[in-house]
Amino acid sequence: METRALGASGLAVTVVGLGCNNLGRPGTLTETQEGTDAVVTAALDAGVTFFDTADVYGAEYGLSERRLGEALRGRRDEAVIATKFGHQSMPSPLTALGSGGSRAYLRAAVEGSLTRLGTDRIDLYQLHTPDPHTPIEETLGALDELVREGKVRAIGHSNLDGTAIRAADDAAAAGGYTPFVSAQNEYNLLTRGAETDVLPAVRERGLGFLPFFPLANGLFTGKFSRTERPADTRIGRQRPHIAENAPWDAIEALEAFAAERGIGLLEVSYGWLLSRPELSSVIAGATRPEQVRANAAAGTRWRPDAEELARIDALFPLASSR
Repeated sequence: METRALGASGLAVTVVGLGCNNLGRPGTLTETQEGTDAVVTAALDAGVTFFDTADVYGAEYGLSERRLGEALRGRRDEAVIATKFGHQSMPSPLTALGSGGSRAYLRAAVEGSLTRLGTDRIDLYQLHTPDPHTPIEETLGALDELVREGKVRAIGHSNLDGTAIRAADDAAAAGGYTPFVSAQNEYNLLTRGAETDVLPAVRERGLGFLPFFPLANGLFTGKFSRTERPADTRIGRQRPHIAENAPWDAIEALEAFAAERGIGLLEVSYGWLLSRPELSSVIAGATRPEQVRANAAAGTRWRPDAEELARIDALFPLASSR
């Protein structure tokens, strides 16, 4: 499995990662520990060693982290673990301590995550959403303490726009704090707005980029069509509007493009994403071992040349994306 640098952190992550939002999710195989074990083991055995979770993932606060920590028992040193703290709009038992980016909240959150993950260090600790109530200097100062204490190896953020990314980097330099090394934002063929705002800031400041919803909630896995909508999927269970509103003419044209090359929609989707040099890893979710094995294979199989990339971009023009 190919690896790429995560900004200037010194961490190398596999270009295919496992998004762990499904761990502990009701109605999935990974709702149980046994199912999670099967998926995490399949990932490691396929060469996928980057796992991205958050304290708010799972059917209850902390459940995804607990599932992942147990699944990695005995294999922790094979994995690069990323988790998140401080989501502003999701329930947390720590809100009495302050806002999600505050020092008091952050210090309590990291101890909880370390315990649930069963580890003595978090490889990448990420601010989940911007905190409008806490100066970024306070958040950076607390994170810098964690890095110096060895509890965290590198820090990142999620859902910041380009202006906030630059401001956070400037604040770290001015205060002598450990800087953020990664940005995680939504990015896929249907949602390309990051190209005009976030990705220029990422390139300018030397960060690694981690797209979330890289396969548009599974729309680009090849499982869906105009008429077929598998019920045992996130779209089928929770977000049917994604399939109902999808640009099927463009998706079918992309499927034909893939067929011309003897590959599938999944391979084209991974190849398009990984053609971006600033992108460090595609952290798609999976609820079954066969899905994670398919993702691992797709991430290593094909990359577009310049002409092919232009053809794909023309099918899903930036101006019409969200």
